[in-house]
Amino acid sequence: MWGRAPHRSRPSIARQFLWSPRALADVEAIAANIATDSSAYASSIVRRIVSLTKSRAGFPMAGRKVPEFDDESIRELFAYSYRIIYIVEPDKALISAVIHGRRML
Repeated sequence: MWGRAPHRSRPSIARQFLWSPRALADVEAIAANIATDSSAYASSIVRRIVSLTKSRAGFPMAGRKVPEFDDESIRELFAYSYRIIYIVEPDKALISAVIHGRRML
């Protein structure tokens, strides 16, 4: 029959970012540290980190490969001077840490 090609299943891609307990603790520590000077700025940083991960959920490989590791599945996004380190798995991306850009893993 003429028309559309037969449907072929595509490999599953990460549809969401999930947060590890360590990554959540990292964000809480960052917010608490910044809040000593400015609670408004601390809130802004946290909102940026969260919104960045939400906006990239369908495109996890768009993040940069972490240079310290030779593994395509370990990626990072940047929010201001913070590195959002995550691992791309078949059905999700797991955020493993959020660190200051000058700090090594």
